[in-house]
Amino acid sequence: MIGALCLLLLFQLAGEVVSQALALPVPGPALGMAMLFAALAVRGGPAEAFRDTTNGLLRHLSLLFVPAGAGVMLHGARLGQEWLPIVGALVGSTAIAVVATGLTLRWLTARDDKQP
Repeated sequence: MIGALCLLLLFQLAGEVVSQALALPVPGPALGMAMLFAALAVRGGPAEAFRDTTNGLLRHLSLLFVPAGAGVMLHGARLGQEWLPIVGALVGSTAIAVVATGLTLRWLTARDDKQP
C-alpha cells in the first residue's frame, strides 16, 4: 500500500515538475495522471497491489470533497454576489457535456453498427 501511494505521489510530483519547468498552463497533477496512464498502458495494466490501493482510495473519495465544501462555506458572501455567472457557467457547461456525450454515443453506435 505504501509503495502504491508513493508511486501515485511520484507521478504527481513529476507532473508538477514538468508543468513548472515548461511553464505549461496545465496543472501538474493532471500531467502526472496522464503520465501514469501512459506508463500503465505500456506496462499492460496495474499490479494487484496498486489496484487494491487505488480502489481503496476511490471508496473514500467523498472525503476529498470536505475541503471544497469548507471553501464554499467560507466564500458564501462572494457566491451570493456572483451567483448569476456561476449559475450560467454551471448550466452552460452541463449542457455542453450532455450534448457532447450524446453526439459521442451516436457516433460510437453508428460506428459499431457498421462493423461486421
